[in-house]
Amino acid sequence: MYEQFFGLKEKPFNITADPSFLFFSRRHKEAFSHLIYGIKERKGFLEITGEIGTGKTTLCKALLNSLNKGTKSALILNPDLSRLQLLKTVLRDLEIEVKRNSAISLLGKLNQFLIQQLSQGNNVVLIIDEAQNLKPSTLEQIRLLSNLETEKEKLLQIVLVGQPELREKLKSPKLKQLRQRISVRYHILPLDKDELIKYIKHRLSVAGSFNAVEFSKEAIEEIYRYSQGIPRVINILCDKALLAAFVKENKSISQDMVQQCIEELEGNIREEAAK
Repeated sequence: MYEQFFGLKEKPFNITADPSFLFFSRRHKEAFSHLIYGIKERKGFLEITGEIGTGKTTLCKALLNSLNKGTKSALILNPDLSRLQLLKTVLRDLEIEVKRNSAISLLGKLNQFLIQQLSQGNNVVLIIDEAQNLKPSTLEQIRLLSNLETEKEKLLQIVLVGQPELREKLKSPKLKQLRQRISVRYHILPLDKDELIKYIKHRLSVAGSFNAVEFSKEAIEEIYRYSQGIPRVINILCDKALLAAFVKENKSISQDMVQQCIEELEGNIREEAAK
């Protein structure tokens, strides 16, 4: 709606997990490095956690885009699956053809595929997003997948991505064996204030802005105060601020504009805005 007014190719603050917009803050760089290391070194289990909206899914999609052709991958975005459904989904993502749907048959096919990939010098990674929602029985199935290995190497690298609740779930005595196998861990923190400014400029630049939008220092302060550095909240607020500026035919974002957007997001509408 406001793209043409600001000279943008697309909306810069969508909340979809678009890897082309990923901003590598210090924490995201470190998380990405941990993932690359764990996968290349065949560490088996990796764990990435972070609060809601910190960019975990976007990071995972960027990771998949960065993997070379020798690394096969499967991505599970909805982990509310039974043990059998999980196996079927993994094999489907890896494009493994199966004729029987029994767990034994599926595991056999997966193991055969993994050994074949290893013989070709390839690697295989399974990424499970929202892993805090995994059922204990499904987590146990995932642990069993990690048993697919040679004497020297893990055949399948498994990345568990989730909210902090994932760490709490893995503390369960029943999941001790799984917890002990996680060799790479990283927790993504929100952006700091300096990164917030760079984040906003980065997303505007990717969307095609050539300094067509200006956020005042006070507006940035207000965005940081409200968002606490959570990228998803920043996106929602900045998108609304750009719309407000468009309506007022103004190409600069003021503190008052941001405050009004916050009030509307919180369900409070100023009388003058309602008239």
